[in-house]
Amino acid sequence: MFSGIVEETGTVTHLEVRPGGATCTVRAQVVLGDVKIGDSIAINGACLTVVRHDTTSFTVELAPETLRKTALGEVRNGDDVNLERSLAANGRIGGHVVQGHIDGTAEIVAMQPDGEGVLATFRAPENLLPYIVSKGYVAIDGMSLTVVDTGPDWFSISFISHTRAVTNVRHYAPGRRVNLEVDVLGKYVEKLLAHRA
Repeated sequence: MFSGIVEETGTVTHLEVRPGGATCTVRAQVVLGDVKIGDSIAINGACLTVVRHDTTSFTVELAPETLRKTALGEVRNGDDVNLERSLAANGRIGGHVVQGHIDGTAEIVAMQPDGEGVLATFRAPENLLPYIVSKGYVAIDGMSLTVVDTGPDWFSISFISHTRAVTNVRHYAPGRRVNLEVDVLGKYVEKLLAHRA
């Protein structure tokens, strides 16, 4: 489990995509502090298992399902990615409950100045839009964010200057795909109501 508070951005140094999966190596600092083989680290919101590490980087493997559901297969060497270690049991949840289980991807439609921030509009898959509500939570590339507004096929997020400075949002532009995880509470409520009906 994660809280959606990015600890640092790392740099992809190697991505090898094969027919049966992929291997990704990321240069990092903060998340390596207490890392062990088998630990979970979220890369752009996707919970992945550390299979190798040294003092400057760690390596994860991506299953075919991860490549299908996320935009991680599109990263290139030199790209910045958001990193967060799994939440300690005594940790503070600064964002919301983020599982690290990506539901799909959204596409950036527009980025426009909004005071000192930037208002970003995303096009989301039709099957995920019911779980995205105004002033509710959503995780984009592992960041816990508050939804500003929603429409028939879109939702918007306001990024403050701090978020843009310390995450990969600084590289966002229209046309880019991002990883999307909707609030799991909505999915549980829907399942429960459907079962009772």
